[in-house]
Amino acid sequence: MSATPARKEQGPILAVTPGEPAGIGPEILLKFCLEHPEFRVLAVADPGLLEQAAARLGLDLPFERWQPGQTISPGRPACCPVYLHSPVACGRPDPANAAYVLETLTRAVALVREGEAAALVTGPVHKGVINDAGHRFSGHTEFLAELTGTPRVVMMLAAPGLRVALVTTHLPLRRVADAITPDTLEDVIRITWTALRDQFGIERPRLQVLGLNPHAGEGGHLGAEEAEVIDPVLERLRAEGFDLHGPVPADTAFNPPRLRDCDAVVAMYHDQGLPVLKHTGFGQAVNITLGLPIIRTSVDHGTAFDLAGSGRADAGSLARAAAVARAVALRTDSVPA
Repeated sequence: MSATPARKEQGPILAVTPGEPAGIGPEILLKFCLEHPEFRVLAVADPGLLEQAAARLGLDLPFERWQPGQTISPGRPACCPVYLHSPVACGRPDPANAAYVLETLTRAVALVREGEAAALVTGPVHKGVINDAGHRFSGHTEFLAELTGTPRVVMMLAAPGLRVALVTTHLPLRRVADAITPDTLEDVIRITWTALRDQFGIERPRLQVLGLNPHAGEGGHLGAEEAEVIDPVLERLRAEGFDLHGPVPADTAFNPPRLRDCDAVVAMYHDQGLPVLKHTGFGQAVNITLGLPIIRTSVDHGTAFDLAGSGRADAGSLARAAAVARAVALRTDSVPA
């Protein structure tokens, strides 16, 4: 959808879900809206939950009740209502509200796909609570892929100076090696490369691909996945013109000279790449789902039940996620009325 210059100046509408209602999500959404009035925000949440959070924190932030087709102005957030299934107590998650959390995501995705919003920004959810309620849920990334009928998506976290894309995401470690197939690896590299070019404006992305095993297999003495799976995929893609380095041992991949020579690191599994990224950029990192038919970013932290209701939660990661979503939406010219 093309935008007029005036609408570009106002910026895109962002559909924002606060996530787990008993966590810090409602609080950081309120703080974000207050601290960053330059954004156009459409909260997808229970309006009573936001009102209670504002009253508890002493914040005067009325959300307008949103109607389809309504124009949202910067600094005047609106709320698309989705209602809780059970009353909320801060820090005490209730599986009865798991369906509510999934309903907010489903409604928000629909708003983006219908053109009412340009991008989705998600607050933190608690996978355990959702599964305890009987819903099969391994994370936002997988849920959004299934919801949109997308066969392959990529979880990428980005912090200042570092981007990490994952070949496998929320899997037990004993299942990781079997999940790294040539098709999976090739898809992840292609999706990451395309997103860096088309959404982030990097003309010829350079990717550093990690090995799976210590020392990238040590010539086959510490594992065969590098020689049997990773190397053949990289060679095939290099022949097509992809700028790929690897497989690189994970214990040296994050040295500053190596990072200066790449635009993203492709890690084989969740805890291979993300501890480094979160150590260097916690609070400034953004979770970005690549390959979806919509733009989606998220905070890099959890529900923080111990902080819920205290007024001490920091909205910095949510603000960063919103800024990335807005930048990508403007680049793709996907700004609704």
